[in-house]
Amino acid sequence: MAHQSPMIAIPKKGTDEVDWTTPIRNLIAQSYGESPDNYAAECASLQRCRQDAVRGAGSDMTARDLLYKYFGQLELLELRFSEIRVNFPWRDAFTNKSITQTSIAYEKASILFQIASTHSSIAASQSRSDPEGLKRSFHYFRTCAGMLNYINENFLHAPSTDLSRDVVKFLVNIILAQATEVFFEKCVDEKKASPLVAKIASQAAFLYTSLSEEVKEFMGKGIFDRNWVTLIQIKAKYFNSLAQYHRGLADEGADKPGDALVRFTQAESLAKEANRSAISFNSMFVSTMSPTLPPDAGSSLQERTKGHLVICTDKKNEAQRQNDLIYNAVLPAPEALPNIDKVAVATPIHIHEVYGAPEVQKTIGQDIFIRLVPLSVHESASVYSEEKAKLVRGEVEKGEAAEGEARSAIDGLGIKEGLVRFKAMAEGEVEGSEEVPMEVRRWKDDIAVIEEREGVDGLMAQLNKLKANVHRELEGVSHELDVETRDCETMRVKYEHLWTQAPSATLTKTLRGDLKAHFGALEAAAASDGQVASLWDAVKGDIGILLSPQLEDLFKERGGSNINNLLDLDVGEADDAKEREKIGGYVEQIEDRLKRLSLISHERNEVIKDLKDKIQTDDVSHLLLLNRRNTGVEPALFAAELEKFKPYQQRLAATIHHQEVTIQELKSLWKGLKDLAGRGPGARKWEEREKRKKDTVRRFSRARDVYMEVRDGLAKGLQFYTELTTLVQKLKTNARGYIAERKTERESLVSKLEVEKRMSAPPSQPPPLAAKPPVPPPPPGKSSLEASLASMSLSDSPARSPPTVAPSWQNPAQQYSQPYGTPQSQFPPPPQPGYSSPPPPPPSRYSYQQYNNAPAMSPPPPSQQQYNSAPPPPPPQRQSSSYLPPPPPQPVTQSSYTPSAPPTADPYASLAMFNPTTPSAPPPPPPASSHQQQQTQYGQQPQYGQQPQYGQPPFNQQLHHVMTPPPPGGSPGLPPPPPPPAGGYYQQQQPPPPQQGYGGFPPPPPPQQQQQYGNYGQQGQQGYGGYGYQGYGQN
Repeated sequence: MAHQSPMIAIPKKGTDEVDWTTPIRNLIAQSYGESPDNYAAECASLQRCRQDAVRGAGSDMTARDLLYKYFGQLELLELRFSEIRVNFPWRDAFTNKSITQTSIAYEKASILFQIASTHSSIAASQSRSDPEGLKRSFHYFRTCAGMLNYINENFLHAPSTDLSRDVVKFLVNIILAQATEVFFEKCVDEKKASPLVAKIASQAAFLYTSLSEEVKEFMGKGIFDRNWVTLIQIKAKYFNSLAQYHRGLADEGADKPGDALVRFTQAESLAKEANRSAISFNSMFVSTMSPTLPPDAGSSLQERTKGHLVICTDKKNEAQRQNDLIYNAVLPAPEALPNIDKVAVATPIHIHEVYGAPEVQKTIGQDIFIRLVPLSVHESASVYSEEKAKLVRGEVEKGEAAEGEARSAIDGLGIKEGLVRFKAMAEGEVEGSEEVPMEVRRWKDDIAVIEEREGVDGLMAQLNKLKANVHRELEGVSHELDVETRDCETMRVKYEHLWTQAPSATLTKTLRGDLKAHFGALEAAAASDGQVASLWDAVKGDIGILLSPQLEDLFKERGGSNINNLLDLDVGEADDAKEREKIGGYVEQIEDRLKRLSLISHERNEVIKDLKDKIQTDDVSHLLLLNRRNTGVEPALFAAELEKFKPYQQRLAATIHHQEVTIQELKSLWKGLKDLAGRGPGARKWEEREKRKKDTVRRFSRARDVYMEVRDGLAKGLQFYTELTTLVQKLKTNARGYIAERKTERESLVSKLEVEKRMSAPPSQPPPLAAKPPVPPPPPGKSSLEASLASMSLSDSPARSPPTVAPSWQNPAQQYSQPYGTPQSQFPPPPQPGYSSPPPPPPSRYSYQQYNNAPAMSPPPPSQQQYNSAPPPPPPQRQSSSYLPPPPPQPVTQSSYTPSAPPTADPYASLAMFNPTTPSAPPPPPPASSHQQQQTQYGQQPQYGQQPQYGQPPFNQQLHHVMTPPPPGGSPGLPPPPPPPAGGYYQQQQPPPPQQGYGGFPPPPPPQQQQQYGNYGQQGQQGYGGYGYQGYGQN
């Protein structure tokens, strides 16, 4: 370092603080329409980046990196905010004059000048005695020249002196001259040939000589340091001397002693001039006045020139002595010597090469405003994304087509199914690892779970128990009805015409019809149960085998898995073994090809996945932003970027090619295997085994299907019998209610007849007199006879004759007579009877309850009474000896509705036939006292279980009104109740005007209509719950 040649470093520019934040926020809000607050961190980062780069940084590597980063961010920032205006104050590097401009180009040029200055300082400060230091110095001198050239080429009309074209050009020449000097030192250290060293020294001398001429133009302007001028002039003479010296050495080696002696003489002369100038420079050099020069610039330059002068003098003296003693060559004139050739060894390094280095890009880092992408860049990026998507779609389609081709080839040949057979033939035995098919195992597990929860035998037992219970209940109901009929007829025989209770046959017609329908449904259900039982008996054995451990043995037996029985060739054992060996070889090769196809498919899928990931992470927004100013470069840029995915495409194409080759080999091997073993006895035995195995599977499949059908039938049967039990219980309740009412009626009638018989049969009774017209009612009060009769009655009310009308249980419950949802107005009105019937006896005190709880029908007012209504009965008269027996009961007329006939097709008791969704309400219990039951109207009895209408008096009050005689002068009968509610069971009809001519007797009541007891058997018969079979259990 003591004798290292001093180098000139370019001074730096000065600057002040700059506000980036406000202009950027304004542009974000105006041009991008986003909130500037979202980019506050980015603005702060840019502000801090500038401060680090231009203030407080020295001239070392750290300063270089900070300047690199800031200039890179400026480049990216200009692409987004080309129209930004910020005040950039910079002071001239030579005149120190401050100049402020708002163009971002001025900021970029100034930063490049700072980078060039830093590079020159780094190059000048390197220790060139070290080879690495020598290389770094040479490199940074060249990059400095490149930065300065870029300023001259791209920034015109410089506002400051240091950025003017002439000054920048002069600086470039200085830097290149110094770079050439460094290269000369490198060649000298490496002891290169003298002709080459002479050319490089001649180039350095030429550059310094040119600079010494150019610097004269700037001398009067006071731009450059005067020490620069002196140093350049000294180096111009110094390198001219070096060029002559090394060319003299070359001439000496070329046997030109005369030319060499002249060149040594010139080198000595130039060295003396350079040494004198260096001595003068050293005496006047002050390091503080020239900060761009090394502190030892004067002394080091003096030492180098002095040492070179000594070398030149010694070499000249030696050459002179040798020429005088040996060569005696004629010395040519210095002007006659040929000029020394020059070679340019130092060229500027362009800024693109500097910023293209990976370490520089890493230093610059990510774009600070990467989230802020212009719309035009987005549009271009979307176009590139579509190009990538097209590429991926094409490769994926090729891969899917290849996958489909492989699957089709394998499935078309039937390799996977047939290979098992040939493999077993090669081994000579059946593959016994999995004899029972998976579907059979699944059936076994399913049925085992179902049977464990509730077995078929248990369901059958439940079904039979329910059926027996239903049959027993129906038999009981039938027996009770028979007993009631026998009791009624017994009384009729006893009392003859005095027995006015209606016969049971007509009243129990609907009950017996329902009973018959239930018996018919039960018989049909029993037939269906038999079918279910027969189906279960047919498959019970197979189901037992399916659930037993012997299933494995059965399949082995059916499959015929005996050792060495598949390949039954007619040849001997040796040929048998050879045949199997050939088949085994084919099988191994085919399995190898199948494995290879699987690996190829896996490799292809992995490549496609990697390609998708690569394309997903690929982003060219940065490149598009950098090339935003260049028009028409997008197609070329996209094509260059898509080349990155070429290796993936080539790998996919290779997988498709290998797959095609493997498939061809597989087809050839399969054909050979089938030709070898596909038609022999072993293949026939395999086919027989597979047939037996499939037959066994079909057998268990049918057993499973029948089992599920049996369970389904049993479930429907249990549901049917359960609901039939409910209906039978309702029928039983209704029948018992009917029987109870009939029994009460009989007891009451028997009591009355016995009392009347005793009262009307004295010891000496005169013959009966002719009938007399009715007498007017007597005044209130009771005679002694009447009082005695009242004391013998069952109640406080006078005894009355039983009515001739049918009891209320002849009209069954309304919900039995109409299906669920049928409007009530659809029922036909009751038939209008004639009036030719004999007058009826007084109404009975007792009424019969019906099988529903419909509200009571109150009698209509006198003006709107029905045809079967009659004037109220006369008050009770005193019994006389002329007792008239009551007339026989009125014949009961049947209604127009007749119960449906028993079912003819599939009578297995569909539940819909009994309408289980609308069951009849059970009848209420019979009242405790029959004295509370009274007629509400003469000739018309209340419905069973009726309650008073809203607004009617209670039933006991109605009884009081019935039993109370009418007031004198008033109309006999009950007070008119409110009209019945609209939409009742029968529409009220206006009665005709009363007719006379009946001898003062009221018209008879209309005959009671035989109502349908229930809707049993109305709907078509079906299976269990709509099971829809012609006979339950049939397939």
